[in-house]
Amino acid sequence: MLIIGQVYTVVYFRSQQMTKIIYCQNHYRISEGCIIFSKFKNTVRKSLLPLAKGITISPNTLTVIGLAVSIITAMIFARGYVVLGGVLILVSGIFDVLDGAVARASNRMTAFGAVLDSVCDRYADAIIFVGIIYGLINGSIVPYPLFLIPDWLWCSLALIGSYLVSYTRARSEAAGAKSMDVGLAERPERMVLLVLGAFTGHLVPSIMLIVILTHITSLQRLIHAERSLRTKL
Repeated sequence: MLIIGQVYTVVYFRSQQMTKIIYCQNHYRISEGCIIFSKFKNTVRKSLLPLAKGITISPNTLTVIGLAVSIITAMIFARGYVVLGGVLILVSGIFDVLDGAVARASNRMTAFGAVLDSVCDRYADAIIFVGIIYGLINGSIVPYPLFLIPDWLWCSLALIGSYLVSYTRARSEAAGAKSMDVGLAERPERMVLLVLGAFTGHLVPSIMLIVILTHITSLQRLIHAERSLRTKL
């Protein structure tokens, strides 16, 4: 896979716990999977703190603006402007990062803000895939059938996988599982794959990759949740 082909891992299997510990080339340490951009995301968040201190807009407003950009992105994809859609995904991602940075910089982190951010992210995921599906069905986006599976079905499976990743974490944490931020494809990774697919003209293959990685991530989180909850008994 081109997206993760530069990551080299050394996997150690412990006979009793069968726990994977993966060391990535850039000294990223990830348990039970590989959150590909975790160190990079933390660096971006820290670098934005000085900028965030000068932003007077509330974090919740930034979250809603990011959602509005995602809705426009879906409309752009539906009309077949794939590259522009990729650009707008990046724009919405900027707001997605800024809202948290502003909340931390201004000490306005709230429980409702976290809930709003999560809900808006789920809505943004859905509306973008719906826009892509519409563009594929009406012919605005060039079809790219893979393995005799229609393009709209790949998008539907990617949307299902994206929701499973989030739901598995939320339900497991509600049951008492700890450290559920594991797996290959959290939301930033999925958006990066969509952007790369849009820019390179391989949108559907990138969506197929999202399908694979999201379902693997859901399985990884289920396994991690089972182990975490088992230790609580």
